[in-house]
Amino acid sequence: MGYDVGNFGFGPESGKDVSAGMPLLERKFMAFQEVAKVEGGTEISGYASLFGAVDQGGDVVEAGAYGVSLKAVAKAGRNIKMLWQHDPAQPIGVWDVVREDAKGLFVKGRILDSVEKGREAAALIAAGAIDGLSIGYRTVKATKNTKGQRLLAELELWEVSLVTFPMLPSARVAAKGDVIAVGDILRDMAASFEGARAEMARR
Repeated sequence: MGYDVGNFGFGPESGKDVSAGMPLLERKFMAFQEVAKVEGGTEISGYASLFGAVDQGGDVVEAGAYGVSLKAVAKAGRNIKMLWQHDPAQPIGVWDVVREDAKGLFVKGRILDSVEKGREAAALIAAGAIDGLSIGYRTVKATKNTKGQRLLAELELWEVSLVTFPMLPSARVAAKGDVIAVGDILRDMAASFEGARAEMARR
């Protein structure tokens, strides 16, 4: 699921440029749906995004919005990363399934107990302290309808993280430029969320 639909939604930030040279990245948060213990770790699954639903940021993801991105990732022999709290230095498992269906973007993966942070994440899930996924993506094609809602027609998916909660209503990174190394993007994403944590701690 995304950050929309009911109680988990928080909209994107106003568009402040906090990292020169970076493409626009946004976040959506939803609760995952199923958790099960499997050999070597903990399996989680759910919808990272729902098609046709208006989220609290006024966005509507259209059916098929992730298709081009998922095909490009598969063609390149890569996969969508599973991160802890959007931190590129802390991968905690693997996504075995990331696919679109009639409902939205479905994900299924394993948090690895061979990774220290993975064990911590699994313990927090078992205790009910962690219950959400947050996707990192860049908007490629979008329009606005007569209600002022963004209709997201094509999205470039970067990663899906396990998160405690949406860090801020302003959880996005805006920047300029079209070509940038993925590692640089993820480092700046992590820096942005560290800033969000610091801001929230001051409140």
